[in-house]
Amino acid sequence: MTFSKLRTAAATSLAAAGLLMTLAACSTPAATPPSSPAPETTASSSAVSENCTGVKVIVDSAALKQDAANKSVCVDVDAPTTAAKVLELADVKTEGTTQYPTELVCRVNGVPAVDFDITHKGGTYREECGKMPAAFAYWSIWVKPAAGDWAYAQEGLATQQVKPGESLELLFAVDGAPAAPTA
Repeated sequence: MTFSKLRTAAATSLAAAGLLMTLAACSTPAATPPSSPAPETTASSSAVSENCTGVKVIVDSAALKQDAANKSVCVDVDAPTTAAKVLELADVKTEGTTQYPTELVCRVNGVPAVDFDITHKGGTYREECGKMPAAFAYWSIWVKPAAGDWAYAQEGLATQQVKPGESLELLFAVDGAPAAPTA
């Protein structure tokens, strides 16, 4: 590999790491959960109410005007659990990018579809899920404590822990809107 290609690859990796660090810096620090045995878990497909004692999972793709991904469900967990496991129990399917298969979320329940034109200020765009999703159209991961405000997740789905009483939202934003979850 030539020096020029190495420098380009390093710059791309640094830019991706910088974006992830910037997102993490915008939110409040997450408490490190204590080690615990594997939690008992189940998903409730009934309407999610304010009385969810597990983790409330919300998928919001309204910014796309493609509601196929939208979902709200309570996942019964009795201990800190990774966001990836909670989403699996909620029957929410996520897809990363080719370059970042587990670090980023590119599609949720197939949304945005491969052939879907995302309308934004600059025109239209189709997400290919190759490298980084577009800065103007992307899924973000949010966590809300039982008593508190929404904050960007501090980690990726594979390592971000959520606890009973908390909410986890996957939110699609186009041109910066919505800026944060409203639920």
